[in-house]
Amino acid sequence: MGGTDGPRVAGNRAARAGGNGARRAAGNGAGRAVRDHAARAVGLRQRALGSAYDRITATVDGLADADLLRPTRCRGWLVVDLLQHLVLDAQRALVALASPAEGPADVDGVSYWRSPGDPDEGRHATWVRRSAAAFDRPRGVVRLWTDTAPAAVRAAAAADPHGYLATQGHVLAVPEFLATLVTEAVVHHLDLTVELPDAPGPEPGGVTIAVATLDGLLSDEAIRPADWSDVDYLLKGTGRAPLTAHDRMVLGEAAGWFPLLG
Repeated sequence: MGGTDGPRVAGNRAARAGGNGARRAAGNGAGRAVRDHAARAVGLRQRALGSAYDRITATVDGLADADLLRPTRCRGWLVVDLLQHLVLDAQRALVALASPAEGPADVDGVSYWRSPGDPDEGRHATWVRRSAAAFDRPRGVVRLWTDTAPAAVRAAAAADPHGYLATQGHVLAVPEFLATLVTEAVVHHLDLTVELPDAPGPEPGGVTIAVATLDGLLSDEAIRPADWSDVDYLLKGTGRAPLTAHDRMVLGEAAGWFPLLG
């Protein structure tokens, strides 16, 4: 029996070994594909964040103090106030990127925006105004921004594309966190420039990420009106511009979900 079964047993072992090797190779290939996708996603969002912050810098860097006191789309905030808020966001990015967390994530770049609103939002708005007013001149906030924003971009560039981090009571994958920063920067860029007609618009790559965020919040069951540009979508999807009667007719029930993001 040993003589007749031996080759068959050896063949079975070889077949099993070959199958296991193939499965391991397939598993390794799938793992590499996931890691490569994450690296590409984080690279895209790192570049988009850098461009989004650069566009904001280009908008405010040469402004006179009087222009920094122009109104924005954010109720009660001047350009200098909104820029102070953006400084705080860049500072939060620096803290978060230095605060690695164990996965898994509890929110992604879309569901992050579905978190309950801050009950102290009005208090925050007042604090931001007072903080901006504490500078001798509005240009002081610009200097703070031009110091802080590039540091946040460098921290994002050094972040582990496969890592997780903690911010505002949540855990996010690094690429998803960067998407939230880009979305906020793009929307606030539009807020910032409402009374600055010569300012550059937001960077297209960042706009694409912000639009994808709104698409995720809108759900697969509704689509935006075909006559909306990306900027229209961002302004109406965040409540910066009102929906028209035509918009409501096209959106149907989904009109009641607006604004998708505050």
